[in-house]
Order: sequence, then structure tokens, then C-alpha cells
Amino acid sequence: MTILIFCFLIGAVTGLRSLTPAAIVCWAARFGWLHFSGTHLAFIDRPATLVVFTLLAIVELITDKLPMTPARTSAPGLTARIVFGGCCGAALSVSAGVALVAPLLAGVIGAVSGTFAGYNIRHALVNRAHLPDLLVALVEDLIAIGSGFLILSHF
Repeated sequence: MTILIFCFLIGAVTGLRSLTPAAIVCWAARFGWLHFSGTHLAFIDRPATLVVFTLLAIVELITDKLPMTPARTSAPGLTARIVFGGCCGAALSVSAGVALVAPLLAGVIGAVSGTFAGYNIRHALVNRAHLPDLLVALVEDLIAIGSGFLILSHF
């Protein structure tokens, strides 16, 4: 049951930033928090995977601030969040050596929940509280990165 909570939470972080949790999973493997040796996900622990996902996450953090970036609730953004939320849930299940389906689904449900919650909170803070979008986006970045590491450091 506990693993499902972790998968849901890392999925929710995926709803905020689709690639950040994937990069954090790679970092967690590097720090020894997650274990993929001898599994079909052993590539997650490789330096090249860490570099690629970290760079992709950084690019996403930058492009999120651009005015032409579509809403995370649009089809491409939501699809990416669902896929990466499920992948992060699956990675946690493989690391823990448990069945794959329920953790994957918990990651997907977390991703959908995090996507819409994050969108609505950011929208409200910008439009109703009249906070600058850039400031809200930067705080959201910090929340995604910090909570992702916090979640996986306790897994």
C-alpha cells in the first residue's frame, strides 16, 4: 500500500513538470535510493540516462515560461504527463520488486490529478491573486524539484 502512495505522489509531481520526476528518478538511482541493477530498467542508473533526462528537464523548466507554451491540460502536455507518471510509478515498482500494474496506475492517477490541480492553482494565483506568472512558475519549479527529491529520498 505504501508504494502506491509514493507512486501517486511522484505522479502528481509529474503533473507539475512532466520530465522533472523522470530526471529525479535517475538521480535517485545515482544516489542509491532506487535500485535497478539486474532489471530491464538498469539503463536508468547509467550516466548517459542521467545526463539526457536532466537536460530534458532543464529545457522543460525553461520552455514552461515561454508565452507560446501550450497549457499542460492540452492533449500533448497531458499525454506526456500520463506517460511519464506511469513510467515513474513503474520504475518505483521495479526498484521495490513488486507487481507493476497497480504502481503504474497510481502514477497515472497522480499525474492526472497533479496536472489539473497544478493548472487550476497556477491559474488562480495569476488571475485572481494577480501574482506574476513568472514568479508562480518559478515557485512551481521549486515545488516540483523539492517534492520530487523529498518523495524519493523517503522511498
